Amino acid sequence: MPFKLSTGVTLQVVVSYPNPALNSTKLAILLHPWSWLGGNMNDPTLKVLTKLLQNKNYHVMRYNSRGVGKSSGWPSLTGKAEGEDLKAVVQEFLAGKPEIDTLTIIGYSHGSLIASLHPILNPNVKTSHILLSYPLSPRGLLTMFQTDMYASALRHLLCNPEARLLLIYGDKDEFTSKSKYDAWIESCRRTDGLKAKLDVVRVTEANHFWQSHDARTALEQAVDNWLS
Repeated sequence: MPFKLSTGVTLQVVVSYPNPALNSTKLAILLHPWSWLGGNMNDPTLKVLTKLLQNKNYHVMRYNSRGVGKSSGWPSLTGKAEGEDLKAVVQEFLAGKPEIDTLTIIGYSHGSLIASLHPILNPNVKTSHILLSYPLSPRGLLTMFQTDMYASALRHLLCNPEARLLLIYGDKDEFTSKSKYDAWIESCRRTDGLKAKLDVVRVTEANHFWQSHDARTALEQAVDNWLS
């Protein structure tokens, strides 16, 4: 369905609604990989997570970012416009469903960069972030070298006592080595002023694309456990 935003674009959106009798107050928004390489809301990994979230009685939203599929506009080179779109998506959905009190933003690959730009909402809406296969090594190339903007956004989350973050990566990621991920995780844990609840899951033998059955099973388990 089309979702017209205050940022001037209309996004192609798919929303799965839980059984009304359950009175769910939980919302999850899933962000796809880089559109310049064909990323879209029908990514197989996002579909796996959608099914998991549906089983946990979430409202689940996936959308094509600007310029993808039937979404209007053009993709930006920095991701900044996509970050503003995400904020607008959240506000638009919450305006229609004011009972929502739990928001989980899940970004996969380039989507995890965009997810990290979304701030923690007011105390009435518990906000969590799941960053999956964060593209650490190619971050500069994917964002027109706006590395500092994304590092600063992540640091703000890490220093917010209301924030909850789950970082998930595979030790066979094609774009970021295990050693670089491990060093980055250690630096996150040593962030000056760290107050967020930070959890990390490294999945053995998983690559960037979570293609194997074992990798996807481990991914589902990690997200399921963290949300429970």
